[in-house]
Amino acid sequence: MVAPSGSVNCEEFAEFQELLKVMKTIDDKTVHELNTTAPTASFAGKIDASQTCKHLYESLMAAHANRDRVIKNCIAQTSEVVKNLREEREKNLDDLTLLKQLRKEQTKLKWMQSERNVEEVVNDRSWKVSHVTQYLLDQSFVMDEESLYESSLRIEPKLPT
Repeated sequence: MVAPSGSVNCEEFAEFQELLKVMKTIDDKTVHELNTTAPTASFAGKIDASQTCKHLYESLMAAHANRDRVIKNCIAQTSEVVKNLREEREKNLDDLTLLKQLRKEQTKLKWMQSERNVEEVVNDRSWKVSHVTQYLLDQSFVMDEESLYESSLRIEPKLPT
């Protein structure tokens, strides 16, 4: 297996999947990171939560871009192999070994394409958690009791008694 910054061996699907698993650790730890980012009342003045959220957001963006690049690269490589095997197969219809290899590569390509769908779900979940936390930490949305009461009356007005 190769580091996320280097080239990836797409020939073995298990290695490809393991690499993606390692690269997804940031998404797996997003909720924990955000929970530790939100300061308690006693630490509110000592920690810049918005800066920490921004850093986490940038890390997520970079991780998602790297995984997307790896997935697209492997899909392109495997698609090229499938295309070449199809061309060879058309020339030699009796070669069963070639047919088996073609089927194997087609199956691997389908698995890689399904990994792209999994990636969409993982990314979506991470973005939602990140955005909700950033919203909750934004002090411009904090209301005093009077403003909160007035807003609630606009949503559900008092009925005359």
